Amino acid sequence: MVRRLRVKVIPSTKSILIFLVVWLYKFTIMVMEDSRPADLDGATTEQLCCLIDDGRPCMRPAGNASYGKKIQKTVQQRKLKLELNDKINHSYICDHHKEVIHSLRQIKPRKRPGSDRDSSPEVQAKRGNKTDVNFLQMPVNTLRRYKRHFKLTTKPGISKALLSDAVQRHFKSIP
Repeated sequence: MVRRLRVKVIPSTKSILIFLVVWLYKFTIMVMEDSRPADLDGATTEQLCCLIDDGRPCMRPAGNASYGKKIQKTVQQRKLKLELNDKINHSYICDHHKEVIHSLRQIKPRKRPGSDRDSSPEVQAKRGNKTDVNFLQMPVNTLRRYKRHFKLTTKPGISKALLSDAVQRHFKSIP
């Protein structure tokens, strides 16, 4: 009969570390598999858009944009046919609806009353594009800069009134 000797083996630190790493790896895989939501088929679910568009629930995947009060106000003001789906327990909307709502929120430049009729080419042609500028109201140094830029010839030490007349004549002669 063969007798086996039982010897107590004290595990080395290396074997303990290997055991802990393997155990931790198996544990994290098990936890990750349990935390995934699954359908009846076993496939993972994706959040859908929380809006009902024209009576039909939106089936697009939800993005990170939330359907908050500011967006609800925009939807109500613009009279869009969008409603919040009560069957869905989140308030995230898809990128399509986000872009639709965002495009409506863009600030459009306001036109001044009468600006579109005054700036038409027909009106400007009737006026002859004449602009009357009172050069006497401009400061002297501005008139001198104009004279220097366009190289106008005048007498040295000219008065403001004569300088403004010379600048005005030159200004009107520009095509």
